[in-house]
Order: sequence, then C-alpha cells, then structure tokens
Amino acid sequence: MEQGDLNNSNNKQPKMPRFNMSWLYITILVGLIFLFMTGGGNLLGGSAAQKASYTEFKDYVNRGYALNVVINKDESTLKMYVQAKYIRQVFNLSAKQVGPNPYVEVEFGSVDELEKFLTAEQNAHKIKAFSYENKHSSDFINILIQLSPIIFFFIFIWWISRRMGGNSSGSGMGGVFNVGKSKAKMYEKGNDLGITFKDVAGQEGAKQEVEEIVEFLKNPKKYTDLGGKIPKGALLIGPPGTGKTLLAKAVAGEAGVPFFSMSGSDFVEMFVGVGASRVRDLFRQAKEKAPCIIFIDEIDAVGRARSKNPAMGGNDERENTLNALLTEMDGFGTNSGVIILAATNRVDMLDSALLRAGRFDRQIHVDLPDLQERKAIFMVHLKRVKYDESVDIDLLARQTPGFSGADIANVCNEAALIAARHDKKNVSKQDFLDAVDRIIGGLEKKTKVMTAEEKKTIALHEAGHATISWFCQYANPLIKVSIVPRGQALGAAWYLPEERQITTKEQMLDEMCSLLGGRAAEELFTGHISSGAVNDLERATKSAYGMIAYMGMSDELPNICYYNNNEYQFQKPYSDTTAQKIDSEVLKMINEQYQRAKEILTEHKEGHNQLAELLVQKEVIMAEDVEKIFGKRPWISRSQEIMNDKQPKVDAAVKELPEVKKAIEEHERRLNAQEGEAEQPNDSDNNIDNKAE
Repeated sequence: MEQGDLNNSNNKQPKMPRFNMSWLYITILVGLIFLFMTGGGNLLGGSAAQKASYTEFKDYVNRGYALNVVINKDESTLKMYVQAKYIRQVFNLSAKQVGPNPYVEVEFGSVDELEKFLTAEQNAHKIKAFSYENKHSSDFINILIQLSPIIFFFIFIWWISRRMGGNSSGSGMGGVFNVGKSKAKMYEKGNDLGITFKDVAGQEGAKQEVEEIVEFLKNPKKYTDLGGKIPKGALLIGPPGTGKTLLAKAVAGEAGVPFFSMSGSDFVEMFVGVGASRVRDLFRQAKEKAPCIIFIDEIDAVGRARSKNPAMGGNDERENTLNALLTEMDGFGTNSGVIILAATNRVDMLDSALLRAGRFDRQIHVDLPDLQERKAIFMVHLKRVKYDESVDIDLLARQTPGFSGADIANVCNEAALIAARHDKKNVSKQDFLDAVDRIIGGLEKKTKVMTAEEKKTIALHEAGHATISWFCQYANPLIKVSIVPRGQALGAAWYLPEERQITTKEQMLDEMCSLLGGRAAEELFTGHISSGAVNDLERATKSAYGMIAYMGMSDELPNICYYNNNEYQFQKPYSDTTAQKIDSEVLKMINEQYQRAKEILTEHKEGHNQLAELLVQKEVIMAEDVEKIFGKRPWISRSQEIMNDKQPKVDAAVKELPEVKKAIEEHERRLNAQEGEAEQPNDSDNNIDNKAE
C-alpha cells in the first residue's frame, strides 16, 4: 500500500469521543442512586429492611425483639424496628451490616385489632411505644435525608473544581484536573495589543536594549552569521510607574510574535506542586509557539532568594516553583526561540541563580525620567488633552522632579478633570499647576476652621522656610508658599529642586537648615514651639543619620559606611560605643543647622515679618512676592548655570524625538485651527452692526 493510501485510510477512521471526567462522576452518581432505590441503601450508610408476615411479627413482639412500631394507616403497613441485641436472630446479619436502624415491614388487616395487640404488649413492657406516620410525605423526606451526604459530596467536588480550575478550558467537574495548567494569557500576535515603541516616551537607553531583541526576532540571520546568539532573557528593573510593563508590551507589539503574559503570583498556589507544574506547562506552550516572548510581571513573587538559614524555615512550594523556573530557563533542555522578559522593582530580593548570565542575560534599568524625558512624556500624554497656548511644558517638567511616567499621566488627567469641573473649554496652565499641587500636597481644605493665632503661627512657620531657602546658597529655589491646608499639612512651600547626579555635604546641610527654618521661626517670633514641624524634623533627622552612618560625612566618624545589605543578619554592623557616637554627631549636626537658621532669621527679621503678614492676607504667595521683599536671590548655584547653558541643547534634543515631533505638529495644527475660527466673522455681530448703522 502506498503512503498516500495509508494516510487516507487513517483519516477515514472514526474519531473516538474525548474522555471527560464529568461523565465518570455522573455514572457514579446514577449507580449510587440505583443501589439506594433497589435496597442497597445499607451500603451507603442506610438501614436494612425485610418483609415478614403478621404472625411472624406477633412472634417477634412476644419474644421482645421489637424496639418500637410505626404504623401507616393509608397503606395498612407497619415498620417494626429491631433492638440491637436481637439483630442477628431476625436478619442473620451483624449489627455493622444492617446499619443503624434496621426494621421489619409487615402488612396488617384490622387497625383496631392491631391497636389492641400493641396496647397489650406495651402494658406488658414488650415494646416501648408505637406511633403513626404518613408514608407519602415521610419517604420523600427520608430519601432526601439519606441522599444529602451524596449531594453534598458532589457539590463540594464541583466547588473545588471551579476554585482550582479557574478560567481553564476544562468544563464542569473536569476543571479540577487543570489546576496545574499555566494561567498565562497568550496573544497570537503581539501587535494585537496596539502598543509600539512610539507609545513609550523617554527611557531611550532601555528602549535601545530591547530594540535589539526585537531586531533579533525579526532578522536572526544578521546576528547568527557573526556567531551571536539570541539573548535568553531580559530583566526590567526600576521603581513603580516607570513603564516596565508598557515597555514589554511595546516589545511584543514591535516583534509581532506570540506573547505570553502572566504575573509571578499566578505560579503560587496553596496546593503542593502546582507552581512547578504551571512553569513546565508555560514553557511547553512557548516551545510550541517559538519564536515567542514570555513576560512575567512582578517576578519577585516567585523568584525571591531561597533561605540561607535552615532554622528560619521557608516556603518549600515557592522554592520548588523557583527551581522549576531555573531549570526551564537554562537547564538540560533547550528553549530555542523563547525569550523571557520579566519586571520587578525589588531586584535586591531576587535569587542570585536567577540573575546570572544564561538566564537573564541583560538587566535593563528603567529609572525615573530626568528633565528631558519628562518633557517627552508630557508631550505624549498631552496628545489626548485639549489645552491652550498658556501651557508651559518646560515649567511642568521642571516642577515635577521625581515623577514617574504614571505620575505624569495622572497630572494630565487631573488637569483635565479640574478644567471640566470649572466648565472650561480648554485646559490652562493654572489647571496643570493645580493638578501638580493636588498630587503632591493633597486636596485643598479651605473649609478647615483655624483661629487667628493658629493662622499667624502657620504663616510664620512657612515664611521661615521661604526665608532660609532664599538666603542659603544650595537650597532649592522657591516657587510658592501657601498656608491653605492640604491633606494632613496645614501649610506648604513648593520648590524647584535641582536634579543632581551627586550631592555634596554643603548642599545637604543647606537643605537641612531650610527644613529647620519653620521651627526656628516659631521659637524666635512666637516664643513657643508647636507640633507643626514634625515632618520637617523627621526629614532632617533621616538626612543627618544618612550623612553620618552611611556617607561618612562626620568629623568623629569620617569615611566610614555602616550600611548592611545582608537580609539574613539581624545584628547591627557597629558597636554600642559607635552607636552612641553616631547619635551624638547627629544631634550636634542638627543643633548647628538649627542655630544657623535662627541667625539668618534674626538678620532678616523685618523681611520675614513682612512675608508672614503677606501670607496671612493672601494665603498663597509666589516667588515674585518674595523677590519684592528680599530682592533678587543672591545665590545661583553652579548646577543652575550649567542647566541654563544646556537648556537650548536639551530643548532641541527633545524636539527631535519622533513622538515629540508628532505632538508638536498636532499642537500647532490645533492652534492654527483656533486662530482661523477666531478670524471668521460672526453673523450675529454683523447683524448688530447693521442695526447700529
């Protein structure tokens, strides 16, 4: 026979139906019900029963075998329940075989005669009692009672299968057998997500790293001809909200290959062996779809470092899952064409075996955006916002240091909501500034009642911060000061921090002095101190301990770092004598800066009082108001000068980015359209003019 005929004959064979565990459960249920209905109820924990004549019944009663008698008048039958010690004489079976309540069923003729007989036997103490029943209702209830354990068992199995099977493909009770299957969501083509590198603003270094992975998937021959191998994995590391997941989606969208996405917590279950089984199933599916990408978000949930101290114990299930993941990523088998992307913001907790080359060949740092990148991110998110020409993107980028991409998206959304709340047609500059204030400080609480004395104290406190920052060389430039309560704060001062790569001791001391300016102003000009400086004192204390214990910026303990990154060591890395020195140095440093703040405030006492009075009157003052009182700020830091020199180059570089170019063109087109509408004559205005003529 030829090969083609053989294939045709195989195709013509009838296909057998797929086995489904639901049918097995249904068959067992039907069998149990059949056994119960045909008298096999004792096998299910029921009671044995047998029929007897009326003569045999009277004989059993006379011998004292009866426990009690239940009469059914409708069907002229009775049930005689047998005492436990006489079960073998009546049934020829043991007590375990007949169940808890065995009985003899008897048909009788006259009810009156039966009652006379049972009354006489009860008086003779041969039976305890006799009663009557309605068989039609009691049988149904008895059936339900006796079947209730079986029904409860199958309901429990169904509930467990739904809980364990989740949204798996198994239907009905068969879902319990899919508990070890992978929960990864697969996109047949990554570009179905609709996200590309154009949607990821900033992060140029991280984009360049992952673009090579995409290029390898599209054109592997370009690299293999030179002896290169495709990277097995890339780990995206960075703070929350910086765009790690978005970058992974962009990789899938650009590559156009199957994309498996799941969270690290999807591997972790309460059942032993489930996590490792899901890891194996995930990689099995990925190998079938190769080349493809696996993305594991928040991998620290499953990749946490294994315990180094056996006495501390550990989660064996999580460690087994991690071992399975390590084996699949770089074990004895091969994963040709499968690339693993993972994201985490807690890389210090990951196991060292997971981070080695061969598993995650690249560690891509996705850091918080700098000034240039924040501009690009603003331009991307502003494409969906209808804003006017008053919006200064450069100012917004400068006023949001430390903001992640998610925070910037939130600023744009909050600004749109604020503008809509005030029934505006476009989002203005003030709306964006209010949105930044709302996110940083919280919602304004203008209804909070304060006494005149409290308001005066808060104004003196905030004016103290503003005065010190104005006359300290390295303190952050002031933007505005407010005594309007926001969130938990009764007042706030906004600054424009410089983005430094390194920070000197002098810069940190100036910032500490500025923090202590509020408490110093209270003591100098009110004669008492309040609880309003708690946050300032906390930040100053943390800064002082960091400078002395970690950065070696102390006269007594110079050039020493006591930082300990050992997760499993519970002993501080210095002695009690050193701890006492650290405490004394912190106290000395803070007291010196506090005294310095009081000296500056005493020197500029008149200007500080004017600033406080202005705050009481206006509640919010800007840097221009401070400049009118104190004159121009005497200090311009070197970093500001460098930034001023570099600003034109930074602006030019930002404008050259593709996503920014597109946003600028759309912005200009929108403005031109608005100007064109303004130039068109209004018919109603013409009519008014005609009437006037």
